[in-house]
Amino acid sequence: MALSIGDTAPDFEAETTHGKIKFHEWLGDSWAVLFSHPKDFTPVCTTELGYMAKIKPEFDRRGVKIIGLSVDPVDKHGQWADDIKETQGFAPNYPMIGDTDFAVSKAYGMLPAAVSGDPAKRTAADNQTVRNVFIIGPDKKIKLVLVYPMTVGRNFDEVLRVIDSLQLTAKHKVATPAQWKQGDDVIIAGSVNEEDAKKLFPQGWKSPKPYIRIVPQPR
Repeated sequence: MALSIGDTAPDFEAETTHGKIKFHEWLGDSWAVLFSHPKDFTPVCTTELGYMAKIKPEFDRRGVKIIGLSVDPVDKHGQWADDIKETQGFAPNYPMIGDTDFAVSKAYGMLPAAVSGDPAKRTAADNQTVRNVFIIGPDKKIKLVLVYPMTVGRNFDEVLRVIDSLQLTAKHKVATPAQWKQGDDVIIAGSVNEEDAKKLFPQGWKSPKPYIRIVPQPR
């Protein structure tokens, strides 16, 4: 079954390029981004893995761990990493899961439960639904799910923007408007009544409509 926002991210044990992990144990009290790939040595994914390695310091700064997944064995991931380094300038500097039994892909609703067999005999098109991004919170709950087709490279700057919003709104009773980025004004959450809003935001707010209450980003 497909996972939804608010569901607990399935725990699993898997071999990765950084050794065997238990996912929830590896996650600890951190945020995480799990992003998946249908096959090694695929062109769009090559650019994505390289870009994520390039901007990993931005995730580190936010206390977010990165982990990739591909439906191929770990030794192939290592060979692919050489190509990624050569063509993108950065090799993956985060673990890559080898999901050769499709267990993680199935647990996360990316492949049907009936899928089985040798992953080497499956093409990228066979695994084209393994193109998801999951943002997972320290509470092990899924905060965001993005699903991309094989022909569209993912925008990981947007993933960082979403993480900024999620971390802000987890701490303060606000929501972020369209196109929001760090430092922009925010909106008092609809769950906050007027009385509580006056206590939380004594400086007041701009209100073009009664249901829109705009305040500076809390620090």
